[in-house]
Amino acid sequence: MEHIRAHVLICAGTGCVSSGSKKVEAAFREELVKKGLDKEVKIIETGCHGFCEMGPLVIIYPEGTFYVRVQESDVPELVENHLYKGRIVERLLFKEPITHEKIPSYNEIDFYKKQMRMVLANCGHINPEDVNEYIAEGGYEALGKVLTEMKPEDVVEEVKKSGLRGRGGGGFPTGMKWGFTRNAPGTKKYVVCNADEGDPGAFMDRSVLEGDPHRIIEGMATCGYAIGADEGYVYVRAEYPLAIKRLRIAIQQAEELGLLGENILGTGFKFKLKIKEGAGAFVCGEETALLASIEGKRGMPRPRPPFPAISGLWGKPTNINNVETFANVPQIITKGSEWYASIGTERSKGTKVFALTGRINNTGLAEVPMGIPMREIIFEIGGGIQGGKKFKAVQIGGPSGGCLPEHLLDLPVDYDSLIQAGAMMGSGGLVVMDETTCMVDVAKFFLNFTQAESCGKCTPCREGTKRMLEILTRITEGQGREGDIALLESMAKNIKTTALCGLGQTAPNPVLSTLHYFRSEYEAHIKEKRCPAGACTNLLQYSITETCKGCGLCKKACPVEAISGQVKAIHEIDVNKCIKCGACFDKCPFKSIIKA
Repeated sequence: MEHIRAHVLICAGTGCVSSGSKKVEAAFREELVKKGLDKEVKIIETGCHGFCEMGPLVIIYPEGTFYVRVQESDVPELVENHLYKGRIVERLLFKEPITHEKIPSYNEIDFYKKQMRMVLANCGHINPEDVNEYIAEGGYEALGKVLTEMKPEDVVEEVKKSGLRGRGGGGFPTGMKWGFTRNAPGTKKYVVCNADEGDPGAFMDRSVLEGDPHRIIEGMATCGYAIGADEGYVYVRAEYPLAIKRLRIAIQQAEELGLLGENILGTGFKFKLKIKEGAGAFVCGEETALLASIEGKRGMPRPRPPFPAISGLWGKPTNINNVETFANVPQIITKGSEWYASIGTERSKGTKVFALTGRINNTGLAEVPMGIPMREIIFEIGGGIQGGKKFKAVQIGGPSGGCLPEHLLDLPVDYDSLIQAGAMMGSGGLVVMDETTCMVDVAKFFLNFTQAESCGKCTPCREGTKRMLEILTRITEGQGREGDIALLESMAKNIKTTALCGLGQTAPNPVLSTLHYFRSEYEAHIKEKRCPAGACTNLLQYSITETCKGCGLCKKACPVEAISGQVKAIHEIDVNKCIKCGACFDKCPFKSIIKA
């Protein structure tokens, strides 16, 4: 009989896989065989552990030693020293950026200290392709409880009392939505999981599906029992192949154990689950467009009412929630609604998972209690701004959200506070920007995205966003005109009140929020033909100062030969030839080139 004395957990989330974790795993297996430790040490692939900036991540138990940025070449040393001799390899430990202290346990790292990992509790700790590991962590207890101890209406009431709100963007009360679907007339009903995560910089749902797929299955089956549905769909974008693979494995395992399919746990309840792969259209994140796509039609929104809870998939009552919403359900059932409602704020209960991206030191996934100040997320969990630069803004809520400035850093992160500030919770994308970011350009970026992703069904979104984008493009190119700001505001308000679906109605939000908080930048672009952040290429001009040493590096870097000058003499830039690529600026070791 094998005696396992150590477990090596290797993050196999998409981020770490792209950084080489598969090669690290292969190297571990090979090295363990060489050392004769393959029968004593077990290798486990896990889902995303969250600290993507430091991947590939490796945790070795029973000590729980947390190694970061592990490469294939590091494996022999880890096996020889840690697994063979029992010595920690200190050079691969996380180093605290200020004190430079090396920290062996991830629980002591600031990135994890402030988190409350409920939805992400199993991600990075279990093998997502082994149902037994999920069950060992209390998996499927909630489903067993509702099927044997609770009536369907009691389940709906428990979710209502928990205060859980939809995590997909709108924040609609989950229990209320379940109640509407349960009470809708008809015997055939559906449960749909919206895993069409299309926001730029968002990867929360993907990571949960990759790291803990059985949690979603359990949440959906619980919902099916509560509302009287016997069939469900997970709508997931085809760009998530690893999530789809692990979800398929999880569904098969659940069926084999009698946790999906006919007569679940011998109770007579039946629930079947299917996967529908989406083509990646952003508009299919809107619930009625998503349902049309499942039906085999073009993904386009339709007017509401009737809402999907009354007439959804194939005209039948349908409950739609996103991945994170369903992931909260099992713990509400097992631990109780009162426990869940004790976390967060009065109107925003529980936790929220955020994807930290942009100009922030610690990119990755962070799960925090509702109501936490934005400052704590960015500067304590996120580690502050890259390169010691100054914080400028944070875009929260994806293309439908808004940009919040520095003076709102102490704003509590909850549904109502964000709406009042001109942003929204959204699905949880959080993009951090520093002083070098042009806010007009940011508004253009997000509007360019929503305009390109518009389904084209309604005129306000199809034509209105296009006209707004044209104005923003002119402004960033130095061709802004008096009246452009008023025109942008007028068009934005018209689109918000007349667009067909929620995506169109919220498309102007980045423009409105940047106009509200960073109006001076728009005015500088239009009136002074100047970009205060020095980011808009057409408004830049490069010049060489008298500190030039004449080394010639800038001259060699210029792709259009716009720089002239003799060796050890001050060089000059021909502004008529310069294409403003910035190659000379990046190459100069003496900082003798300025852009203005």
